[in-house]
Amino acid sequence: MISQIQPSELKRMIDAGLPVLLLDVRQPEEHAFCALPASLLIPLGELAGRVEEVQPAGATVIVYCHHGVRSLSGAAILQRAGIEAASLAGGIDRWSLTVDGSVPRY
Repeated sequence: MISQIQPSELKRMIDAGLPVLLLDVRQPEEHAFCALPASLLIPLGELAGRVEEVQPAGATVIVYCHHGVRSLSGAAILQRAGIEAASLAGGIDRWSLTVDGSVPRY
């Protein structure tokens, strides 16, 4: 089972300075419209072939997308490759609603 993290918990981790690797599995145009700071973009359809680009180096890997569906698949791909990862519940949309209203919704 893929673990999920609530936006508020991710915010606490970031605010505490804990190492987090944010992986955006949306499409480039979605990422260009809005993204979480310092996130790595690898679209879900490319992730299996680019998994070596995900280098956690001790960071917690959090996969996110628009509403939290693609990120579950992305986290599963990473876990099959031996990389522990969690999905951001509700995606960047819930982040915008509950943590940072300055992030545009679409």
